[in-house]
Amino acid sequence: MRRNLTGIFVFIVFMLVVSACSGGNSGSSSATNSGASGTDATTADNGQPKDGGSLIIGVQADPVVLNPNYAGDRVSLTIDQAIFAPLFQVNNGKKTFYLADSLTPSADKLTYTLKLKKDLTWHDGEKLTADDVVFTINKILDEKQHSFLRSNFMVNGKPVQVSKVDDTTVDFKLPQPAPAFEAALVQVSPIPKHIFENEADIEKSTKNNTPVGSGPFKFKEYKTGEYLTLERFDNYFGGKPHLDSVTYRIVKDSNAANLALQNGEINVNYLDPQNVDTIKATDKFDIFPYSEGRLAYLMFNENSDTKQLNKKEVRQALSYALNQDELIQVSYGSKDYADTAKSALTQDVLYHTNDVAFFNNDVNKAKELLKSAGAEGLKLRIIIPGGNKVQEAQALYIQQKFKDIGVQLDVNSMDSSAWSQKFVDTNAKDFDLAISGYIMGYDPDAYRILYSTGSSSNYSHYSNKEVDKLLEEGAGESDTTKRGEIYKKVQEILADDAVIYPIAYTKTIVAFDKQYGGIDQAVLKPVVIFEDLSKIYHK
Repeated sequence: MRRNLTGIFVFIVFMLVVSACSGGNSGSSSATNSGASGTDATTADNGQPKDGGSLIIGVQADPVVLNPNYAGDRVSLTIDQAIFAPLFQVNNGKKTFYLADSLTPSADKLTYTLKLKKDLTWHDGEKLTADDVVFTINKILDEKQHSFLRSNFMVNGKPVQVSKVDDTTVDFKLPQPAPAFEAALVQVSPIPKHIFENEADIEKSTKNNTPVGSGPFKFKEYKTGEYLTLERFDNYFGGKPHLDSVTYRIVKDSNAANLALQNGEINVNYLDPQNVDTIKATDKFDIFPYSEGRLAYLMFNENSDTKQLNKKEVRQALSYALNQDELIQVSYGSKDYADTAKSALTQDVLYHTNDVAFFNNDVNKAKELLKSAGAEGLKLRIIIPGGNKVQEAQALYIQQKFKDIGVQLDVNSMDSSAWSQKFVDTNAKDFDLAISGYIMGYDPDAYRILYSTGSSSNYSHYSNKEVDKLLEEGAGESDTTKRGEIYKKVQEILADDAVIYPIAYTKTIVAFDKQYGGIDQAVLKPVVIFEDLSKIYHK
C-alpha cells in the first residue's frame, strides 16, 4: 500500500485532521482531558458497557498507506487513527492528551517541551519513548523521505529542531515564533524507530503492510478489495478497549453500502443526504450530521494538456456557467447539509471570510470571457470516483451547464482507488477538472501545501508569487491583526484567480448502529469518524 494523497479527501490533506476547533463537528459529542485517561465510558442503561464483540465500519476504498507520515486519503487516515495514537488532539480549543501528558511553550515561544506518558508501549511490546518522537519528526523533515507534513515543520524556510531530553521529554526549538506550530504537532502520530530506522524509503517500505502502532487496536489481517481487520490492544495506555475487533469493510458502491447497512452487515457508514430517510426508516441507526470543516469544490487542473485552464479568464468563465444554489440542491437536497461557500478557506479556520469575489450564474459573462480568451468550443474532461452519488449528480449538472456556454464536458467515472491515484499524480495531464474536498483544520497555515507554487499537494498546479509570499509571511506572523490581514488578502487573491469553484461547506452524515454505545466518549471527528475507538462498546 503506497501513499497517494487525496485532496480529500483529505488532505486531508492533513487534512487532516487538524481536528481542532472544527466548529460543532462533534454533534452532541464532547471531549474532555480525560479522553485518554483510561476511565470507563458512560454506562449503558443496564450497567457498565460490555466488553467483547466486533464493529464493522464501511469504507469506500482500500487504504493507500498505513503510515501516518504519509496517509492523506480518508480511508488510510481513518484506519491509522485506530492503529497509531496521536500526541494530543484538540476539540473546541481544548487539548485532549494521548501519548503526551503536556506541551509547554517557553516565554519567548521559541521552545516547546513535550512530556510523554510513562511506560508507553508499541503493539509488539517494545517501549515507546522520546526516541520515537524525535525519529518521527526527523523523518518528516528529511526531504529524501518526502512526507507531505514536512512543510508544517519549516518556519520561514528553516526546520524546527527536535531533541531528546530524557526518555519521556522532547524539546522542539523554533527558528522564530510560529503561531501554527501546535496545529502542526497535533497532526503527528509517532511511528516506531525500531521498525523503520533502517528503511531507505519509509513510504515504500513493505513494513507499512503490517503496521505496528500504539493505538487502541492492532493490525490483524487485510484482504485487498474486501476488508481490513484490527484486534484489541490490551495494553493500550488509555485503558483496554471494549471491542474485541474492528473491521473496515471495503464497499465502493454507495447502493451496496446502504444495502449492507440495512442487512446488518455494516454498523457504521457515511450517508449521502438522499439516503438518510431510507436508513432512518429502518429504526436501526442513529443518524449524526456534523460539520467537518470541509469544503467541496470543483478543481481546475492547470497542468492539463488542454492548455487552457492556466488562464484565469477561462477558469472565471467556467465558474460563471454554474449556479451554486442549484448545485447545492442537486448535490445535497437542501442547505441543511451544506452552507454557501465563496472562500477557499473553510468556515472553521482562523481569519476566514466569505467577503471575496465569486464568479457565479452569468451565462453571458461566461461566453464573453471564453471569447476574449480565445477559448470557445472547449472540450474538457472531468474525473469522478464511481459509485459516489453526490459527485455523479454534480458532474452531470456541470456537464449540462457547460453545454449552455458551448463547452463539451466528458465525464470519466473511475474506480475510487484509480481516481485517487489520478487526482494526486503531479504529472497527470489527461483530465481537466475534478470534484473533491478538503479538511484542513483551524490554522490557515495548513493551506500552504495546497496553494504554494510547487507544493506536493498543490493538485491544481496553481502558481502566484504574491500568494507564495503571503503564505510564508502568515506562517511566521505573531501579531494576530497583521496575520488576519495577510490571510484575508490570500483569500481575495485565490478567489479572484478562480483557482477552484467552491461548491459548499458540507456536513458529514454518519449512520451509527443502535446496538453500540460510547459515541459521545469516542468523539465524532472530521475525516476519521471517531477520535478514540477504544470507547465504543456493544450494548
